[in-house]
Amino acid sequence: MSDLDAIVVGAGPNGLAAAVTMARAGLAVRVYERAPTIGGGARTAELTLPGFLHDVCSAVHPMALASGFFRKFGLARRIELVVPELSYGHPLDGGRAGLAWRDLERTVDGLGVDGDAFRRLMGPLVREADRVAQIAGSSVLRIPNHPITLARLGWRLLEQGSIDWNTRFRDEVAPAMLSGVGAHAIRPMPGLSTAAAALSLGSYAHARGWPVPVGGSQAIVDAMAADLVAHGGEIITNTAVGSLDDLPTSSAVLLDTTPRAMVDLAGRRLPEGYARRLGRFRYGNGVAKVDFALSGPVPWSNRELAGAGTLHVGGTRAEIAATEADVAAGRHSPNPYVLVSQPSVADPSRAPEGRHVLWAYTHVPKGSQLDQTEAVIRQIERFAPGFRDVILASSSMTARDMEAYNPNYIGGDIAAGGASFGQLIARPVLALDPWRTPARGLYLASSSTPPGPGVHGLAGYYAARSALRHEFGITAMPSLSP
Repeated sequence: MSDLDAIVVGAGPNGLAAAVTMARAGLAVRVYERAPTIGGGARTAELTLPGFLHDVCSAVHPMALASGFFRKFGLARRIELVVPELSYGHPLDGGRAGLAWRDLERTVDGLGVDGDAFRRLMGPLVREADRVAQIAGSSVLRIPNHPITLARLGWRLLEQGSIDWNTRFRDEVAPAMLSGVGAHAIRPMPGLSTAAAALSLGSYAHARGWPVPVGGSQAIVDAMAADLVAHGGEIITNTAVGSLDDLPTSSAVLLDTTPRAMVDLAGRRLPEGYARRLGRFRYGNGVAKVDFALSGPVPWSNRELAGAGTLHVGGTRAEIAATEADVAAGRHSPNPYVLVSQPSVADPSRAPEGRHVLWAYTHVPKGSQLDQTEAVIRQIERFAPGFRDVILASSSMTARDMEAYNPNYIGGDIAAGGASFGQLIARPVLALDPWRTPARGLYLASSSTPPGPGVHGLAGYYAARSALRHEFGITAMPSLSP
């Protein structure tokens, strides 16, 4: 016999969010994690040299202040989050750069002839950023609480997701900035999913900022784990689950895994038709990651970029679109888009005094085994001559290495499923309650469900909400506040 009410498999942000929510409802909860440590996409470790703390996956967290789960959980009261004034920067040749300040008007002032156009595009979304976050953080099939905001977002999606995306702009800087944010989706552009990333993440950049956790991303999952244990939950690490039959008896099992892994774990518990639908779920292209220990700050040609928490390094809108087209076609781009984070600029505790850490990844075809260290260095050097001279050490992970680190990252796909617009609607299947499966008591609680990728905890929270209702008859959600 088992005294467990609920079991969660996977101790990433979504799995822990599910576990915290179930434990706060008074249930006996146990979490199983295959790795020696918890964290999934939010771990921090010394990857290069002693004393240099690197985020293994996510580094900057646009949803830390916008996520409905983290706001209920009171994350900002549990850990220290530093919010840079310069949310992100976008270097261009000749020392030019797009600077996305938390202050939209300051951003507009730096965009010259395109300032007013950028204000008209982003201003209404920035003013309603909390509503944008609610729309982006919910299932597409649910009736929106804010239809006017949805309409404003919708027609901007149609513009920036189509061949008309350059119509309102006359210069290169503003469209490059939007493309740099949109490329987070790892999709060809223009497209609706890349436009959704550009507009939603961009609105948070100007309204709330993109926070950096002091001490590293590990601080986020450690706070969640501490709350779980404080409310009677337990976490068992270094334990791989090969089948649901290996688990103790419980009323609910919530899987922070991909649909592919769920089919393997559940076996015949899932109806054949549903399993076939999950088999049609597609995984996207991958990332290759490089971490650097630096003797000093990055020598950006545009000195204002030194204060940016995040940088999108890839050149103009046309260059980024060409790069993403290469990756979509299964080619390694000769001119890669590189997503860069400078966490030690905001959090000096990440490196010895006077030293810095730099986090970078680039997009590659799924399953790539090509080390991208030199390609990343070369692209950063383009906008920061002398970067190579400040490198003390580096650590590289190919797309294949990313999957070995976390099986949810199939082929290096950190989104746990391609973020096409269709798969943001049907994730992993088209359903009003996509977290609940036809197998009794079995739920999917990962980024393969709405609202999709990112460190926000919402997929786990929604799965827990469904399980509480259907397995335990609990309809009033528990308080998650500290």
